[in-house]
Amino acid sequence: MENEVNDGDNSLINNIIGFILVALCWGFTNPFIKQGSKGLENIKYNSWIKQTLGEFWYLLTRWQYVVPLLLNLSGSVVYYYTLGQADLSLAIPITNSLTFIFTTIAASLLGEEIGNKETWIGMGLVVFGVGMCVRSKI
Repeated sequence: MENEVNDGDNSLINNIIGFILVALCWGFTNPFIKQGSKGLENIKYNSWIKQTLGEFWYLLTRWQYVVPLLLNLSGSVVYYYTLGQADLSLAIPITNSLTFIFTTIAASLLGEEIGNKETWIGMGLVVFGVGMCVRSKI
């Protein structure tokens, strides 16, 4: 009986680690994807088909866009795998809120303006709220 409880705790911890990794993959790559797509607005063609193909080709030939995109998509694979074993009441708040926080941190590291002290206080409250959700499941 005790072994079953420990297996449940390990599964929960593994799921939480998986969701944190997903949030890292999604959140930390968002500003890099944005930065890698700079210049896309300069692609101009007179037909929507050529425009779409030109934009697609532009993005696919830029490693600054493709590498973060692949990392971001790998987060989706981990999310899909972990979601099948996890409690949705943990999965959604952990991934969505921490994705926002990791996006903000990465954008800050890239020199983007992210707000003021209220932004940081809000992120602290988000972490506290997610911690309460996780604590209620343990």
